[in-house]
Amino acid sequence: MSDNFLWKEGLNATPDDAWTRMEGPRGLWAIYQNAGVMMEMAGYAARNCPDVDLVLVATLRSDAMQIRLCVLMGLAQYGFTQASEGVRINAYRAADMYSSMAARMTQLLQENAAVVLPDFVAAM
Repeated sequence: MSDNFLWKEGLNATPDDAWTRMEGPRGLWAIYQNAGVMMEMAGYAARNCPDVDLVLVATLRSDAMQIRLCVLMGLAQYGFTQASEGVRINAYRAADMYSSMAARMTQLLQENAAVVLPDFVAAM
């Protein structure tokens, strides 16, 4: 839903486009699960990288919690009203926050994982 999502924040889609591209509640659930994985990755970095940017890690954790809350609200709304405008807007917000979090996670990996994951960082 965005160009070069690993490098820049923000979406290039409308709420209706985002809802369609994410396949509605299926995509929201994937965002929920992936936000949890990114939260675990941030925690791993905090525990295992002595030079990690703790502000970035805290931001990633906060992002993940906000994304998960937004997704749960969107799924609850969807359960009551199907794909109303409010549901699509919540889905868009979750996808936008997710895009921003993916960019920050890329930053974390670039700054701290070069020794552990050199092939991954080089591929980015």
